[in-house]
Amino acid sequence: MLRTILSIAGKPGLYRLLSQGRNMLIVEALDSTKKRMPVYASDKVTSLSDISMYTDDDDVPLTQVLASLKAKENGAVVAFDYKKASTAELQEFFAQVLPNFDRDRVYASDIKKLIQWYNILINAGITDFEENSEKEQEGE
Repeated sequence: MLRTILSIAGKPGLYRLLSQGRNMLIVEALDSTKKRMPVYASDKVTSLSDISMYTDDDDVPLTQVLASLKAKENGAVVAFDYKKASTAELQEFFAQVLPNFDRDRVYASDIKKLIQWYNILINAGITDFEENSEKEQEGE
């Protein structure tokens, strides 16, 4: 599911991939506006399924981090005021989600962006963070 959810550098929020053209993608904002727009090859576009978080061991895919955050918050929007929180408060909150995250390489801005993305996904009705398409592809 997260394979079609995109982050576009320089543009706030998250976007759903609708279709592909020769040198562009057509995306729709996941916020309440549902605004559609083209994204060109020159834009830096990243699928959420390609993102991972640094830990003390191996990197953890964002899908697992989002699923852990969903379990912590019981599937609801994060009530924690992350915009006004200090770095220590953000790290303490994130340690409850991913206990062994790398405190040197995961910045406060990364934690804020993760919480913001999680809230956007929950508000858009996207609550299935597990990648079942990979399992289906392996079965083929």
